[in-house]
Amino acid sequence: MNLDYGYTPIPNFSEWGRHRATADPVITYFKGDYYLFSTNQWGYWWSSDLNNWKFVPRLFLKPWNKVYDELCAPAVFVLGDTLLVIGSTHQKNFPIWMSTNPRVDEWKEAVDSFEVGAWDPGFFLDDDGKLYCYWGSSNLYPLYGQEINRKTFKPIGEKKELLHLQPEKWGWHRFGEYNDNTFLDPFMEGAWVNKHNGKYYLQYGAPGTEFSGYADGVAVSDNPLGPFKEQIHNPFSFKPGGYARGAGHGSTFSDKWNNLWHVSTIVVNVKNNFERLLGLWPSGFDKDGILYCNTAFGDYPHYLPTKESYASYTPSGIGGAGFTGWMLLNYNKPVQVSSILGGYQPNNAVDENIKTYWSAATGSKGEWIQTDLGAISTVNAIQLNYADQDVDSSFLGKMKHTYHQYKIYQSNDGKNWTLLVDKSQNKTDVPHDYIELPKSVRARYLKLENIHMPTGKFAISGFRVFGKGAGSVPDKVKQFFVLRGEKDKRSAWLKWSPVNNAWAYNIYCGIAPDKLYTSIMVHNANEYYFKAMDKDQPYYFCIEAINENGVSVRSEVMKSE
Repeated sequence: MNLDYGYTPIPNFSEWGRHRATADPVITYFKGDYYLFSTNQWGYWWSSDLNNWKFVPRLFLKPWNKVYDELCAPAVFVLGDTLLVIGSTHQKNFPIWMSTNPRVDEWKEAVDSFEVGAWDPGFFLDDDGKLYCYWGSSNLYPLYGQEINRKTFKPIGEKKELLHLQPEKWGWHRFGEYNDNTFLDPFMEGAWVNKHNGKYYLQYGAPGTEFSGYADGVAVSDNPLGPFKEQIHNPFSFKPGGYARGAGHGSTFSDKWNNLWHVSTIVVNVKNNFERLLGLWPSGFDKDGILYCNTAFGDYPHYLPTKESYASYTPSGIGGAGFTGWMLLNYNKPVQVSSILGGYQPNNAVDENIKTYWSAATGSKGEWIQTDLGAISTVNAIQLNYADQDVDSSFLGKMKHTYHQYKIYQSNDGKNWTLLVDKSQNKTDVPHDYIELPKSVRARYLKLENIHMPTGKFAISGFRVFGKGAGSVPDKVKQFFVLRGEKDKRSAWLKWSPVNNAWAYNIYCGIAPDKLYTSIMVHNANEYYFKAMDKDQPYYFCIEAINENGVSVRSEVMKSE
């Protein structure tokens, strides 16, 4: 998401370098606007269109709440004409705040001390007017739920255990970057509940926020406090591949047209385990009541919602859920730069890995990076992802009066340049700026020239150019194998014949041929170790090849017992 993320406020979390970070997002539609709260931002955002977000500075902690987290994994919910918020705490001295006009930072206490003391809280208001709180963040304890008096906010009855992880059954519940780490048990956190057709969908994040496989699962019940049973399609929000990876600990919400969306956490994990960002993807329920999230091409440009049923799912990324069809034009293409800092090499800016970046030797005006698309192509949009290199040590928390300024030039020969984007007068903080051109252009070379950095070196983790190449779409993958473990059905080795004119592949997986809801983008490889399955059920797979010109015909769907 194109947001002015704050810097981590915790000094010992940034000993390897000051950096931007947030996670655990909640978006709520309230009085015609969308409100976004997430971890440690010293405020919140609002938007009327899910695209242009305005930040409202606000500190919710009281002097006796002696924690750095302002707020950590906040809960946000609506009661009537009032928006309410509370952060995570193990104590019983956190207030619940309320506002009828949050656009302008008008807040007062609904209650000065919430007695539950919930970490990673989430609230759900049922159709009958009853209010419930769900919480939990642990690799030992389960998720809990409890009814709350909506007038006094006091708990009613006893808390109930709702759900435990089952790594012996669900492969994706296993800890580790490749679900292979045995030194630590997996974490379960971030409870969130939606209701659909009379059923309650309890969502949760697992197995660890620092991993590409950080995902959201869901369990279903006929009652708000259970018993809950895991949905057969799990995890429902999953994005282990591509440029931006991870899709765990989020929330599911409806837009003004009743389209469903899922906002969740993207993993960076370079300067600290808790270095993270936010992603937003179309979501929905299918005809059988299965909750899904469409992350296919989930870090490529998508159209914003304009009407009902915008997010209706089709099993293909192309044409499904608002994807523009604009392809990445400069994956691993030649790069030239003005200077290099140490080992932060130029091609890191075009390798589709959010963890790597190029850094110039300085942050001075005039530093530049140039990308060659390889051929004259149609350019529709550009995403600039800045990296944090040598950020000033004073940058802790949300900083004021920070901004980026730059220019982007276009050329067909690398010698004669025309100004394409002019943000030399920009006064906003845009660490992940997205520029959609009012009219597409034809170009082969693009040059990004720095004018002003808010701090540190001029460093780019992703200079991403989107549009359509001039060549042919990739050939179809001819051979695709799924070798599922004999002794461990949670895991499979996927192998396919390389396509000469492709540099990436989308693997689709699901519980039925018409429910291939899981999507995994793999770059520059022809194998993948998939370790996220339920050991007790069959799965279905297919694959498509990708290049700058488009997407191939998909392979035939195959079943793996």
